[in-house]
Amino acid sequence: MSQVSMFSSGQEFANLFVSSDLLHHSWFTISDLRNHPYLNNPILVKVYPYHSNGAIVAFVSSPTCTLQKEMVSSEDLEGSQSPFDFISTKLNPHFSVNKAAITLFASLLNELSALKEQLGSFSPLIITGVSLGGSVASLFTLWLLKDNNNKRPTCITFGSPLLGDSGLQQAISERPSWNSSFLHVVSNHDPIPRSLISPTNAFAGSIPQSCIYNPFGMFLLCSDSDCSCFEEPESVLDIMMEMNLNSQHQDNRFLAFDYEQVLERLKHRVIFNDASQLFHFSMDQLQAGIDLQLEAIGIGGQQTSNMNPLRTKVKKRVEESFAKKRNAIDPGKKLNKMKEAMAWLEWYMKVTLNEGGYVDSYKRSDFRGRDAVKSRQEIVKHQRILNRYWKAKVAEVEEMPQSKKAAFRTRWLYSGTNYRRMVEPLDIAEYYMKSGNTDYVNLGRSEHYKKLEEWRIEDNPSGSGNDRRKSVCLTEDSCFWAYVEEAIINSKRLREGSLEEKENAREYLVNFGEYVINMIRSYSVSSEIFHPHSSFMKWWKDYRQDILSCLSSLPLAFYMENGDYQSYA
Repeated sequence: MSQVSMFSSGQEFANLFVSSDLLHHSWFTISDLRNHPYLNNPILVKVYPYHSNGAIVAFVSSPTCTLQKEMVSSEDLEGSQSPFDFISTKLNPHFSVNKAAITLFASLLNELSALKEQLGSFSPLIITGVSLGGSVASLFTLWLLKDNNNKRPTCITFGSPLLGDSGLQQAISERPSWNSSFLHVVSNHDPIPRSLISPTNAFAGSIPQSCIYNPFGMFLLCSDSDCSCFEEPESVLDIMMEMNLNSQHQDNRFLAFDYEQVLERLKHRVIFNDASQLFHFSMDQLQAGIDLQLEAIGIGGQQTSNMNPLRTKVKKRVEESFAKKRNAIDPGKKLNKMKEAMAWLEWYMKVTLNEGGYVDSYKRSDFRGRDAVKSRQEIVKHQRILNRYWKAKVAEVEEMPQSKKAAFRTRWLYSGTNYRRMVEPLDIAEYYMKSGNTDYVNLGRSEHYKKLEEWRIEDNPSGSGNDRRKSVCLTEDSCFWAYVEEAIINSKRLREGSLEEKENAREYLVNFGEYVINMIRSYSVSSEIFHPHSSFMKWWKDYRQDILSCLSSLPLAFYMENGDYQSYA
């Protein structure tokens, strides 16, 4: 098993990348695109299908490209290079990017503008590239992130040089979801990722900060024997600096380094070591972990002096991070667990799109073989972790004095809302899988979900998304699937029940029909409800005649009968 960074909060995401087929599929597209003729094009781009509804966009630069250290500042970006003004923030209004990378991006702008419009329907969406093509892939991903808050892309680069200065790194770090969208795979034998770093840049204060390249995102650093994942920018820069000093290659030509063997070795390694374990390590154990990490990627080792500057610097950064986490006590420790659990659920959502969506896939797993059952068991484990965390968090907030409660609620509301919309549908599925259960909203719903929804309404009493023109990724009403289950129950009663049951069922279905069409019109429901295998579509198909007897004059009946749902996105 590989030695893995104990101090990278992004390692659980790297774990998912390595344990899935994403890295291998991404490299396959790059290898294929490399075989295409460049003609007079300095860079190639091509879209490849990925699973049933996903896509991989690959970028490969010509071997004739050369990389210079020159940067272009955000103030100097003009004309076709201007799509990146949105990166600037109040705290970081200025940034610079590599001139060669931005020039290549600008040469593709017309093609990428058209491509950008086509990619909104793909999920998952992977952007990948190698060497300077990886830099262009990162720029394209940033451009997509501007307009893709619900379906954010993932960028995977191989041997890509650093892209910009500290202004760019800090502006991206201000948006945590952006920073975690990037995974950079780097081999210690590939000189290109280190080509924009020099000893002078890394350590001397005499060089202007605007001339120093800084990393962002997660870095999977690989040697012949192992790999390590780092996210903290200064540590990444220090380690890559050391790799550069140890390297015999110091030119800027784009050698075609092949990452296939690196990925084959990764297949047999697990990148996981929970950051929360820091709380149980002594400083001696922590130092030993640092030594193992550096040795894993061919730096340091037992023969290295205790005064090794890199070891000392990394140790200092880790101790600072350690102290901060200790002072914060629970939030950092528990939040890392929550991030890992949410990452698992997000992945589950993506891979079950072609099965009717993650809720229905979760319900049917017992009938789809051993692998599906094991997958569901893994999701249930993370579902439980999230539920325990948020039940405790809501209880903690409710016990606070009123003066502190409002600020704390605001701080946690966004995360709590995403959790509720993603996890409560699975709780609903579990509830109705038990024979005889009905009326989840009144009889089965946990109080912490009610409080999270109440806080959301108080924070935005007029609702949101009134001007939305695209469907959301997560259905806004986390009880939607409970109402669908009740619609199925009431449709059975309409067909087989007593006169009183039929009358009550008719009233429920009318109200349900009005509720659904309002959700559709405001794009507040995910497009997965219209998947042929979803519970909603099954309800419509199985009880269509009974439903029409109640809803024939209502908008939902016209919407479904005319097939308008087929263009919902």
